[in-house]
Amino acid sequence: MRTFLYWLALVVTAYVVQTSFLPLIFYRGIGPDLLLLITISFAFLKGRRLGCFMGFLLGLFKDLASGGFLGMNTFANMMMGFCCGIFSNRVLRDSFILPIAAAWMSTISVFCLFEIIFLLLGYGFFPLAHIKYKLLPMLCYNIVFAWPVHVMVHKVDKRVSEKK
Repeated sequence: MRTFLYWLALVVTAYVVQTSFLPLIFYRGIGPDLLLLITISFAFLKGRRLGCFMGFLLGLFKDLASGGFLGMNTFANMMMGFCCGIFSNRVLRDSFILPIAAAWMSTISVFCLFEIIFLLLGYGFFPLAHIKYKLLPMLCYNIVFAWPVHVMVHKVDKRVSEKK
């Protein structure tokens, strides 16, 4: 039960920070995706199954909280949790560059996935404008916040492991 409460506290804190304090530094409504960064870090620490499960939960939480298309964030976070979890046995978990590189790749992947879905739904697609005004600010924010989020996830994981 304590394990669940520690992770819940981290997720709720990240969501509150993302929705209440970080909009002060958003660029044209675009900001960091802390829940995606938590999913990535958790997947590197715990593997693909638990990473996929955490991605599902956090994506569903984002979908329910945002009121957008139900399932888009769930699917995207689940895929990123699975993909990053594949490498959990092959990487140094305390590496500085790992969360930054993973945030970079995951942000681009999620952006491309969303753009493809919106294109299939019939929405307008303006590649240069979307890259300039959506992808680049999101990349910058996620790269800046990747390391602090990874450190927090790592601390919660250590704390939970010590309690057992």
